[in-house]
Amino acid sequence: MNHVQAMSILISTFHHARNPSAIDQGTFARYTERTAFERPLTSGVAYAVRVLHSERKEFEKQQGWSIRRMDTLEQTPVHKDDEYDRDGLEPSPVQAEYAPVIFAQDTIAHVISVDMLSGEEDRENVLRARESGKGVLTAPFRLLKTNRLGVIKTFAVYKTDLPSNATPNERIQATDGYLGGVLDIESLVEKLLQQLASKQTILVNVYDTTNISHPISMYGSNVSSDGVKHVSALNFGDPFRRHEMRCRFKQKPPWPWLGITTATGILVIALLIGQIFHATINRIAKVEDDYHEMMVLKKRAEAADVAKSQFLATVSHEIRTPMNGVLGMLHMLMDTNLDVTQQDYVSTAQASGKALVSLINEVLDQAKIESGKLELEAVCFDVRATLDEVLSLFSGKSQEKGVELAVYISDKVPDVLIGDPGRFRQIITNLMGNSIKFTEKGHIFVMVHLVEEVIESSEEFKMESSLKCTLSGLHVADKRQSWRSFVAFNQEGSASFTSSSLGQINLIVSVEDTGVGIPLEAQSRIFTPFMQVGPSIARIHGGTGIGLSISKCLVQLMKGEIGFVSLPKIGSTFTFTAVFTNGRCNWNEQKSQQINNPSNSVSSEFHGMRALIVDPRTVRARVSQYHMKRLGVHSEVVSDLNHGLSYLRTDNRVTNMILIEQEIWDTDLGMSSLFVKNLRDIDANVPPKLFILANSINSSRVGVANGFSTPFVIMKPLRVSMLAASLQRAMGVGNKGNCTNGELSGSSLSKLLQGRKILVVDDNNVNLRVAAAALKKYGADVVCTDSGKKAITFLKPPHQFDACFMDIQMPEMDGFAATKRIRDMESDINSRIQLGQLPVEAYGNASSWKVPILAMTADVIQATNEQCQKCGMDGYVSKPFEAEQLYQEVSRFFHVKPNQNS
Repeated sequence: MNHVQAMSILISTFHHARNPSAIDQGTFARYTERTAFERPLTSGVAYAVRVLHSERKEFEKQQGWSIRRMDTLEQTPVHKDDEYDRDGLEPSPVQAEYAPVIFAQDTIAHVISVDMLSGEEDRENVLRARESGKGVLTAPFRLLKTNRLGVIKTFAVYKTDLPSNATPNERIQATDGYLGGVLDIESLVEKLLQQLASKQTILVNVYDTTNISHPISMYGSNVSSDGVKHVSALNFGDPFRRHEMRCRFKQKPPWPWLGITTATGILVIALLIGQIFHATINRIAKVEDDYHEMMVLKKRAEAADVAKSQFLATVSHEIRTPMNGVLGMLHMLMDTNLDVTQQDYVSTAQASGKALVSLINEVLDQAKIESGKLELEAVCFDVRATLDEVLSLFSGKSQEKGVELAVYISDKVPDVLIGDPGRFRQIITNLMGNSIKFTEKGHIFVMVHLVEEVIESSEEFKMESSLKCTLSGLHVADKRQSWRSFVAFNQEGSASFTSSSLGQINLIVSVEDTGVGIPLEAQSRIFTPFMQVGPSIARIHGGTGIGLSISKCLVQLMKGEIGFVSLPKIGSTFTFTAVFTNGRCNWNEQKSQQINNPSNSVSSEFHGMRALIVDPRTVRARVSQYHMKRLGVHSEVVSDLNHGLSYLRTDNRVTNMILIEQEIWDTDLGMSSLFVKNLRDIDANVPPKLFILANSINSSRVGVANGFSTPFVIMKPLRVSMLAASLQRAMGVGNKGNCTNGELSGSSLSKLLQGRKILVVDDNNVNLRVAAAALKKYGADVVCTDSGKKAITFLKPPHQFDACFMDIQMPEMDGFAATKRIRDMESDINSRIQLGQLPVEAYGNASSWKVPILAMTADVIQATNEQCQKCGMDGYVSKPFEAEQLYQEVSRFFHVKPNQNS
């Protein structure tokens, strides 16, 4: 019976869990015949599938036969194999569901297509089996073909995700089908008797005693005997039915031999029990020894983990401290007068230093992930501005290669989300960094949508995978395959991704490229830390091989999933999901975000303008429209210059600007010149401005014949701040594009730091010079000191300092202890002023003293960050720091002074 139940697991695994099924009737018949030795007490096995009435027509069409009635089959007299006519059976009557047999052993193959629910006894058997989750038996009946007495043992086959404590109703809903084993009672008993062979003749009778008043004889004759009778219960695994076996010798057994055998058996059992008891005691002692050894190893492992964290913190500090000086001095050197060659040398050295710092950060991230100490922030951020920042990082490399680089974010994605923008940016940067590294032609395209939007619009996303609808016109790996294993796209998991009304935002981000792709043999280890695709990858392209591993861990922390699809020589598409919260920030946070992200504070001079985009590719035109819409510009798209002229002539509204793709302009300069000439003839008060959208400045030919002015060139990738600056310069509005490439303007920091008095504390003289130079550059009044004790003296109220940048690791007194002493001193003075023990006038008429103290350290371990907050520090700046990092910290404490120009 165990072997019969095991077959139900085989069917669940290879029939229901596979699409298409890995089993057919021929396979089932061959397998069951070849494994019949495992089931010597059964005369055949069959499997019936559960079919609802709404599925009957489609099911019969797939099987090629109609579902037949069992009651007709039961009434049919016994036939030989060559005389049996299955097609002569009547179709099963209409009912709510059916259980037709689809697989059967050759010995009972005649039952295929027969509905097990149409027979009264079998129907009760099937319904009890699926409700109870156990094997059940039918009453004895005459087997077809043999006319011998038999019973059927039935097991229900459930879906794999059925819980162990499921209710009967849940079991019914989770039922896939029913597996039955036919037990020939006469053969069963005869085989048992062969195993119990004896010199004396044994008479055996088997009865079904479910109805004790009318037992049913299943085996044996009714010949009476005077021998000793023994009655024992039989258990076939069905608690509903009862069976008995009655055995007797024709003659009385020899009592002396029975006594000797019994005594010998008891002695053997006693010896076995003693052996088991002795082995058990030895086993318990060994388990205790292993436990103590395991605890010792556990303590050693914990100590090793602590030592590793301390080692990483120390090494990080020791490496990042001199790197802070190197990068700071290089940055100061770039502000001096250098020739072209010197600028190139300094830029190369600075890029190498930043690459080293990035490598250190990746190794530290991996260590924090392994120790489980990596935590995410929950702050408001603008996802569109974040993607613009990432584009700025790769714009130079993409222009150098001539690779199309673009971002598209769905209108349904909210402007402000709550989450960790730094880690979100890190994931996309890792994926785009790999794409730009391995892509020499074509495009890299980042798409951001809501998960429910993708689920509801699967056909639309299917169309985007066609050749004509790609960004560059090259073949791409179908991005739908990259999310094929996501729970969000399973039929039962999709319901959990429709909760945007409750404030939960489920994003899905795809990074698509047309690079070299990932070899098939390497795709299984792509997320393994420190693993490269091939032995030559690190030598050709560089990298550590942990970017994707870190990205996967970050995605999991964001309650998302990540997957990919890659085709060699075609490209790769990585897709991940992340869960955020719909952000509604207060006024101060929104104002701070607008300052931190200049792309958000674009002036409104473009609102209401109209633009015409000339681009034959649908996806690329949609990207251009997306960025124009962010500026408040309404845009229309045409496929070529002729259609553009037709649109301008027929449209009565004013078109302020025309954006033409570089490939359209460069294909035929004669046609481009004719377009410009015809454009001049169109009656318009102010002719529209011409712009060329180019990937590479080196390959763009934008000259126009007839002495006409050269169109303006807008370099891709498009970002809203860069696009606004280009339009402002060309159209003579706004600030004429002072902001370049979406980077933070130095004037923003100058407005905040101008005239501020700041104390910098660091025991390293080089770091002091770098920090002081960086702050003085933006107009701050900087005072430097090299110890924590001196810092306490400087910051004793009353003082004139607006902020303090404090190093952490210093001799005599570290930054933690110094900060705690300063906070205690401030708290004591504030309480005494409030109690009237100290005059307010002696402390600058300030009743509350608390100077902002920002940690300035090369140690970026999470524990250090927590200790900074615990001792009373207000912020955290990791060395080496840059202008943007400084701004993000000081903007929380300083505001632009009223007398400064804004």
